[in-house]
Amino acid sequence: MNRVFLLLGSNLGNRQQHLQQAIELIGTHLAPVKKTSSIYETQSWGKTDAPDYLNQVVILETEIPASEILRKILDIELMLGRKREEKWGSRTIDIDILFYGDEIIDDKNLQVPHPELHNRRFTLEPLAEIAPGLLHPVLKKTILDVKNNLKDSLIVKKL
Repeated sequence: MNRVFLLLGSNLGNRQQHLQQAIELIGTHLAPVKKTSSIYETQSWGKTDAPDYLNQVVILETEIPASEILRKILDIELMLGRKREEKWGSRTIDIDILFYGDEIIDDKNLQVPHPELHNRRFTLEPLAEIAPGLLHPVLKKTILDVKNNLKDSLIVKKL
């Protein structure tokens, strides 16, 4: 079984409802969610004039290959009204694969661990809440160490 960490984000419509619906669809189409972080409200990253996000990290365990997980989460995003119109644009839901076990994947369509997670407070705050001792397989540091050395000053607050 592979422990998979996903980051959920929403900044349009009923943000909390979108996160909950995503968790339900992940449970139906991928695997039951084993653990969830608290929900965090986050300033928009990359496009600073966009509405604030709600972010949450979830953990599941599955044998489904990472490429198939990517396909299924893209389908879930579409089911929840995601439209890809501009880079870092607002969205009803965004689901990113942060980790797939301790694998390092560097494909054209998928990079795991997520290539930017170590730079983003909105990812590291919920991740450190539920997996502070998780070892980043590339950086060889725990998530808590990575978070504590983060330069990102984005405001991220637990709801």
